[in-house]
Amino acid sequence: MTQSTAIRGEHLTTALFLAAFGVPVLPLRARKVPFGNCRRCTGNACGGRPNMKTPGPCLCPLPCHGWAAATTDPDVINSPAWAWAWREAAAVAYHPGGADVTVVDLDNAEAIAWARVALPATRTVLTTRGEHWLYRGAMASANRVRPGVDVKSSMAYARWLGPGAGTIATLPDTVRDLLVKDPAPVRPVVVAAPAPAGGGRCPHRTPTFLERGIAMAEQRIAEAAAAVHATVYQTFLAVLSTHGRCGCLTEAHTARLFTAAQAKGESPRHCADAWANALVRLGL
Repeated sequence: MTQSTAIRGEHLTTALFLAAFGVPVLPLRARKVPFGNCRRCTGNACGGRPNMKTPGPCLCPLPCHGWAAATTDPDVINSPAWAWAWREAAAVAYHPGGADVTVVDLDNAEAIAWARVALPATRTVLTTRGEHWLYRGAMASANRVRPGVDVKSSMAYARWLGPGAGTIATLPDTVRDLLVKDPAPVRPVVVAAPAPAGGGRCPHRTPTFLERGIAMAEQRIAEAAAAVHATVYQTFLAVLSTHGRCGCLTEAHTARLFTAAQAKGESPRHCADAWANALVRLGL
């Protein structure tokens, strides 16, 4: 047995091992690309589509639809129809989204340095040029979400380079937010509730009272050591229950609260949701 034959046999063994754990696999040819469409499927004449979530109506037994051909069926992986592909295979790939995984592909040292600051620690796999950071959970895929960073999950494939090291973390919003291109700045909600009945002067318009309340809210969020989501919501609720009906709050006040929450790792979306939920809870 030649060395190349042994390596290709290892690829098949690896693929069957991964499939047994529910990871959809496919062979890759040279240059880390999938095998192209067979003659019958050229141009997706078979009915397959590049953006399909499953292999679709095409019943072609060959691994010729990229990530959509990935499977966990050992009979398919070990079939004569796939045997030629394993003989030519240069690597094993898998469909991360099909395994409920998201891969953040960090292609250079600068991207890795960014991830160590911006993303929560998780399982890490060394690549030829950088690292794959794996998170539990699927999402859309996109290339070049920032310099040297790709996201591979649903409708994409990633090369299998080993199990990696570390405990896999749950997919965070900081990764999901990478796919939002040039998002519009989140403007805190301005509470425009009427003054108390009777037209009297609102006692909460006292600058010192309001300033003390906002400062205490910022401190409460900043000191949260756990359950940050719940702390942010409860803090927003407390501020609104005191000041939400009298028109005291301005955009500057709510911006301070949102800034404090985002400094603890909350996403702009979570801040807006927590604020909106507090408004609904209080009937504002």
